[in-house]
Amino acid sequence: MPIDVKMPRLGESVVEGTVGRWLKRPGDTVKRHEALLEVTTDKVDTEVPSTIDGRVLELLVPEGETVQVGTVIARLAEVGEQRQATDRASTATEGEPRFAPPISPVVARLAAEHGIDLAHISGTGANGRITKKDVEHYLAPDETPPGTADSGAGRRQASSERLAVASGQTVEETPDHAPLLLDSARIEGMRPAGDELVPLSPMRRAIADHLVRSRHTAPHVTTVMEVDLSRVSAHRERVKADFERQGAHLTFTPYFVLAAVAALRALPIINASFRDDGIQMHARIHIGVAVALPDGLIVPVIKDADERSLLGLAREVGDLAERARSRRLRPDDIEGGTFTITNHGVSGSIFATPIINQPQAAILGIGAIEKRAVVISEGDLDAIAIRLRCYLSLTFDHRLIDGATADHFLQVMKQSIENYGA
Repeated sequence: MPIDVKMPRLGESVVEGTVGRWLKRPGDTVKRHEALLEVTTDKVDTEVPSTIDGRVLELLVPEGETVQVGTVIARLAEVGEQRQATDRASTATEGEPRFAPPISPVVARLAAEHGIDLAHISGTGANGRITKKDVEHYLAPDETPPGTADSGAGRRQASSERLAVASGQTVEETPDHAPLLLDSARIEGMRPAGDELVPLSPMRRAIADHLVRSRHTAPHVTTVMEVDLSRVSAHRERVKADFERQGAHLTFTPYFVLAAVAALRALPIINASFRDDGIQMHARIHIGVAVALPDGLIVPVIKDADERSLLGLAREVGDLAERARSRRLRPDDIEGGTFTITNHGVSGSIFATPIINQPQAAILGIGAIEKRAVVISEGDLDAIAIRLRCYLSLTFDHRLIDGATADHFLQVMKQSIENYGA
């Protein structure tokens, strides 16, 4: 019996979606959890996975056409034996082995390309979820298994390169961050033989409109301070292996989120929005963390960041970044932010002057984290020491925030970071 594929509701406020690109054609086979198409809304692009193992019968909506949520856009035919096995697994009684937790399109693609039965892999992610690291370890068991401490950047680079080869992409390694995967075909396609007009993608148009509107709306001012990450770095080294065992890759970003939370609590005016009829003060703290994509930028939001522990923030940052890069974010994931953090330092930038993410009041830029020679004072003695440091830049809306307030905000962040664990 044919299975209808309907335009999904990708968010509470989303009533329609555009078929951006079909990833399968009539006659193609598709596995459960494998991406079937990309859907574009006015907020986010996301991959829609198949819910069954089957074959594509027909595509009812062409690429580029916009339809209402619930519209039938394709039909699939079930694969009998595989479907029966899936049904048996889904109805297994408690205690019986079964696969429950969802997998990302990246994991599904790796499994399909290498002919891996995911039932043979033990997941180390939240609730037993199979991660790309689990698949990597299955493909190369001689490497450090997931959940254990690694031997440094060399092993992370090897792991990233292995993933890049498996997924057919090139990789640009970023320190203590998930690698930014760059589609080599897309890059090659951006080198025209002669001058040509390339149509704007929905994402690039949305970014352009949003940033131009922000510049025309708010008077931007930026203040910068340098912070010492010695205590944070030492703490991270002590706990990151334990965090890995709990399914969380600990970068420096969660520490900056914690410090931003402390500063937003101390200075609520930063967690506000300017309106013609007054200043909108936000009771809840929702922090957006910018994620670079091969074809743009997106800012998923950590809701109620002030209610999360360091472990909870590490999990949330990792989950949002992974889903952003695999195009599995929902519009709700990028809505409601009250403050934004952009970590431009992962590409080597020392400091920058980011543009405010309207209608927010400010945005924090994190520069490259690097060792620097600094003068330290102990009593009457001065000495030169090597310290791990970075610049923090706060770009703020001068209509509701003054320079002294912005400086105070960065001072609170600086104290929170430099005295972490003290």
